[in-house]
Amino acid sequence: MSKANIAKQGSRHRGQTNQAIGRMRRPERISGELTVPATTAKNEFANVLESVLRGSRAVITKHNQPKAVLISIDEFERLSQNAAVALDSLSAEFDALLAKMQTPKARAAMKSAYNATPRELGKAAVAAARNRA
Repeated sequence: MSKANIAKQGSRHRGQTNQAIGRMRRPERISGELTVPATTAKNEFANVLESVLRGSRAVITKHNQPKAVLISIDEFERLSQNAAVALDSLSAEFDALLAKMQTPKARAAMKSAYNATPRELGKAAVAAARNRA
């Protein structure tokens, strides 16, 4: 292959690469979220960050698959606060159930169940099923 042909192919390849980069620099908006290829996020981080600071969420993709989400600190704190409230609620429920299991009546019932014969366990299961119906 001649040097002229190699140069022509190299020029064509650079043109295709530049077109691809140009397309990547135009992030898409899907359902209010900014979808950004990982390469663009790396190369254009300041622009992506500015969009996030204005209220967008940036979904960072790799090979057209979502891999990460960039959100503002305000949104992060809001999401974190919701999780803390839910966890506090579950912790209180757990503590109440644990306290109920530690009563003398519950301890006696568990001791009885551990010492029960298979026949006694079967009768207890049938009685419990009848009580639920």
